[in-house]
Parts: sequence; C-alpha cells; structure tokens
Amino acid sequence: MLRLIACDIDGTLIPYGTRELPEGVFPRIRRLRERGVLFCPASGRQYHSLRHLFAPVADELCFLCENGAAVYGPGPEETAPLLSRIVMPRGDALGLAHAILSRPDAQVLISGANTSYVCRCSPALRRDLEERLHNRVRAVDAPEEIGEEIIKVSAFCPAGTAAPEAALREPWGTRFSMAVAGPTWLDFTLADKGAGIRGLCDALQISLADVMAFGDNWNDLPMLERVGYPVWMRSAPAELLDRFPRRCDSVLEELDRLEKEAAL
Repeated sequence: MLRLIACDIDGTLIPYGTRELPEGVFPRIRRLRERGVLFCPASGRQYHSLRHLFAPVADELCFLCENGAAVYGPGPEETAPLLSRIVMPRGDALGLAHAILSRPDAQVLISGANTSYVCRCSPALRRDLEERLHNRVRAVDAPEEIGEEIIKVSAFCPAGTAAPEAALREPWGTRFSMAVAGPTWLDFTLADKGAGIRGLCDALQISLADVMAFGDNWNDLPMLERVGYPVWMRSAPAELLDRFPRRCDSVLEELDRLEKEAAL
C-alpha cells in the first residue's frame, strides 16, 4: 500500500525547457492527501525554492532538498521540522569550492540549510537563482566567509558537465557523492536522495516498501534503488532505464492511472 510519493522536479515533474509545474498538480496532491498518501518533492533545489514552487500546498508537504542533504516535514517554513541534515566536513567543502572556482568552465554554488552562497558568479547565474528558482541567495567574496555548516557544493557548468565531471572526479568524487543533477549542474554532498528518503521514512515511520519514487537522472538512482515502487521517466539515460522496468511519460498521467486502478 502506497503511503508516500517522492518526485524529482527538474526533468521529471517539470520537463527541461519549461519553468512551471504542470497544470493540475495541486488537485492531485490534495487527492493523494485525502487518501492518506504524502507527496514529497525530491530535488537538488533549496527548501525555500521548493516551497515557492509548491506554494498553494507547501504546508502539507514533506521536502527532500539539496539532493537529500536536508529533509523537512510538513508545516510553515519557519517552523517546519528539519527531519534530517547531513553536513560536509568544512575543510573538504571549502577545498572543493576552490577547485571549482579555479576552473574557467564552472561556477560554484555553496549551500547551507536554506541559503545559497555564490562567489564570483556571473550576473546571469544569480538572476536565474533568484528570479527563476526563487532561492535565498547571498554573495560572498570567498567561501571562507560562510558562517553556517555546508551541506552541498555545486558546480554550474554552462557548456555541460562532461569536462568538469572528469576533472573533479579525483579526488572530490571519492570524498563526496558526486551526481549529475541536470544538463549544467554537478552536485557534491555527503548525502544523496537515497539517504534523504531513508531519513524521511525513518522520521515518519513509513516503510520504504510503501514508497513510490519518480526520477530521470543519475542523482535520482539512490532514491529509486531504495523504494518499493521505482519509476523512471522515459527520457532517462538508457543505462538507468535498464535498472527498473516501470517507466512513464508523465508523472500526472501515472498518478491518474494509479487512481483509476484503485492502487492508491
């Protein structure tokens, strides 16, 4: 019996090239809640950004943020419980940030629990973070100025992730979980979405066997590997599609199908 549905956002619920949630998502989330099924956005995005995206139902949702490094329970933003947080060792996180800063093909984004720190980033990246993603953003002159604990370090790669990924894999890909989080983003954490969904289910006393998860990329794999009902978008890389048989073209269509079959 399903009790929780965790859904990646970019490339899964929101197709690449579009910015808004599909029409009809909020009524479906409310119907899920009426049936006793929680909905959880599961994303590399920041908590504040995700709450803005799901504003009409935000207080009713759980949020798996920063690729699993921060997980929040239902409630208003300022009082919702932080159910799980996985912190990076500060020295290593700062070293990685400087490694990204030294590359001409990447820009660095450093994440606290609910703040994005940028350092020498382009105006276009900052506008995108603030205006499209609605992140809480603070500029610093050097990563060392960040006073809070660091939970994620990301490389924004405008020309694609292939070259930065190859260059940063040693030593940073062995010290941290490194994941391609979209066409232009590499994320480094000590967490992953698998750890995040496990922490959420432990806190809510939900069996992972009663969870469905949707994803489209490598950073979703640890989450889909742990749940009872993994679903790939058909747009996922072929190597990922081979991992699990269940696939769909639209999350909302899949939810509608489950509802008709009385599987929810």
